[in-house]
Amino acid sequence: MSVVIVDSGGANIGSVRYALARLGVEAPMSRDSAEIRRADLVLLPGVGSATAAMERLRSARLDTVIPTLTQPVLGICLGMQLMFEHSAEGDTPCLGILEGSAQRIPRDIGQPVPHMGWNSVAKNADSRLLDGIGDGIYFYFVHSYAVPVVAATTGLCEYGSPFTAVAEQGNFFATQFHPERSGDNGARLLENFLRLGGGG
Repeated sequence: MSVVIVDSGGANIGSVRYALARLGVEAPMSRDSAEIRRADLVLLPGVGSATAAMERLRSARLDTVIPTLTQPVLGICLGMQLMFEHSAEGDTPCLGILEGSAQRIPRDIGQPVPHMGWNSVAKNADSRLLDGIGDGIYFYFVHSYAVPVVAATTGLCEYGSPFTAVAEQGNFFATQFHPERSGDNGARLLENFLRLGGGG
């Protein structure tokens, strides 16, 4: 089984690779479209600016490649937001795989922004990523933008108002939280994703 991490420039790529290595999977980073298409599984991590990340994907012409992938793809944090149509951060058009838009978390919700730390995730639909993980389990979040609950939402989190914590549609999967920084439950989620490619 081959696993490739899209080199989107995110600061969390190293921790994603380390989390996969603990599960016995070596995953190279790549911006090569042929290598990405050949992989059994693809991860799209990201931390930072949606505008900068999309520019990096466009420069490698991956903005047209990623939406056409047919193997399981997992977006993490900013990588999840990039799967949607748009981000309010820099008024940035994104990959358009999932319907919806990332919006800035309002500063008047009585909670700190960015949303940083552990928060519970409630299942609101059948979820292959959350298989075997209890409802209301805590995961680690770091973000200032969030996608409202949409058709693809399979797990949600409350922070002032509900937002998408897990999204799944066809072969595309995404988490707003960082599974690679979420202990045993994050490892289980990554294992669930690896099984989609025949691993685990």
